[in-house]
Amino acid sequence: MIGFPILSLMTFLPLVGALFIFSIRGDAALVARNARFSALYASGFTFLLSLFALSRFNKAEAEFQFVEKTDWFPALGISYHLGVDGISIFFIVLSAFLTPLCILASWESIKDRVKEYMIAFLVLETFMIGTFCALDTVLFYVFFEGVLIPMFIIIGVWGGPRRVYSAFKFFLYTLFGSVLMLLALLTLYFKAGTTDIAVLLENPVARDLQMWLWLAFFASFAVKMPMWPVHTWLPDAHVEAPTAGSVILAGVLLKMGGYGFLRFSLPMLPEASAYFAGMVYWLSIIAIIYTSLVALVQDDMKKLIAYSSVAHMGFVTLGIFTATAQGVQGGVFQMISHGIISGALFLCVGVVYDRLHTRDIGRYGGLVKNMPKYATVFMIFMLGSVGLPGTSGFVGEFLSLLGAFKVNALYAALSTTGIVLGAAYMLVLYRRVVFGPQDNGDAAAMPDIGMREAAIFAPLVLLVLVLGVFPNYVMDRVSPSAERMLALYNKANGIAAVEPAAGDDEGGIFP
Repeated sequence: MIGFPILSLMTFLPLVGALFIFSIRGDAALVARNARFSALYASGFTFLLSLFALSRFNKAEAEFQFVEKTDWFPALGISYHLGVDGISIFFIVLSAFLTPLCILASWESIKDRVKEYMIAFLVLETFMIGTFCALDTVLFYVFFEGVLIPMFIIIGVWGGPRRVYSAFKFFLYTLFGSVLMLLALLTLYFKAGTTDIAVLLENPVARDLQMWLWLAFFASFAVKMPMWPVHTWLPDAHVEAPTAGSVILAGVLLKMGGYGFLRFSLPMLPEASAYFAGMVYWLSIIAIIYTSLVALVQDDMKKLIAYSSVAHMGFVTLGIFTATAQGVQGGVFQMISHGIISGALFLCVGVVYDRLHTRDIGRYGGLVKNMPKYATVFMIFMLGSVGLPGTSGFVGEFLSLLGAFKVNALYAALSTTGIVLGAAYMLVLYRRVVFGPQDNGDAAAMPDIGMREAAIFAPLVLLVLVLGVFPNYVMDRVSPSAERMLALYNKANGIAAVEPAAGDDEGGIFP
């Protein structure tokens, strides 16, 4: 459709930028300046390529597009195989969109080892995009696990006082689950004789084996999401990571778990997914309610938003495992929306942290008086987080709950309490930071957001509002791929037909 390998170019262009930055020599100040601009240009061009790919994506096509395939290890039947469908294309765009914003956000806050920091971020971008492009299980595993290395370095080198502890906790939690996933991928290879994801999707394995494989995949994807009770690494990682690290961690890395469920668990292991769905529902509901209550009592802004991320990911897993068109599309939309909103909220924390060097909510107050632009931007993201209609946060949660209601009204009712609690902790956070008396003179003297920060927030605000009003741009592209996946799931489980999709052209929930 395009005439050149756009997926390979998007995947490895950041790596080329990292190699260029590695070759920069000279005065320390000049090296830092050139490293910043080189990283911005490389990530910026990658984002433009992702927009071009999105513009050429055929929304009526359910199959993989922009496919690239060549032998990698032909003796083992392993290929370099890339392709995207309506589910993965938006995660690629999200990854490419957030990376240049993170580099801009780090422009002044990162002063030490700038060259190495920019290299780590560009390598991280290559692994993120590669994960969502890969159509070979070995290639997927290489990219999926490769993400751990640069993120481990970003947290461990440029993080806070407990950065080493948090970096190792993040690494060990995610690595343990991924070892089990590797065993599952090897089993699939020996049973099916191929590592091609497109072939594996059409040939589900025997039911008894599915159970063990599903649990192995679940161990990896549940930690990555993260689901309760394997979520404890996330607050520590968020608190100690630099602002841009938190943005990528919440905006993209958590989505890899949900993407894994959609790419492997539901379509490849449909009978096991149906068998274990009840367990996933209750784990999701516990995550939604419990972590929302924990968020209510936090005094650290980053910890509060980190726990809110666990609650929002609960809606994702709840929606996905309903195996309904509304639930699956709601889960995908919620991941996209959460990537934008949570990333923006961490950037909001970074703005005040750069000025006052504290995340203690009690140290702030009355910022609306001296930072009215910041208060307005923060308000929009806060309302998006609580799911106000007209923002992107509403669409995903509504569809996920609709899917849950079709399965069991009790699940939907219990999950809805998370929306009430979410409104409570976000409104409390906003009231304490933005309104109230200005008891801290340092906080009262903080300047409002500048041009660089406004340039970062402007596209985020626009997306939160535009996707909230026009969600069908995403739904129309996700719908065919979701229907295809559900057709495989329903066929394996003896369900007669796939219900209409939420955003199809025949008149969905959002016309």
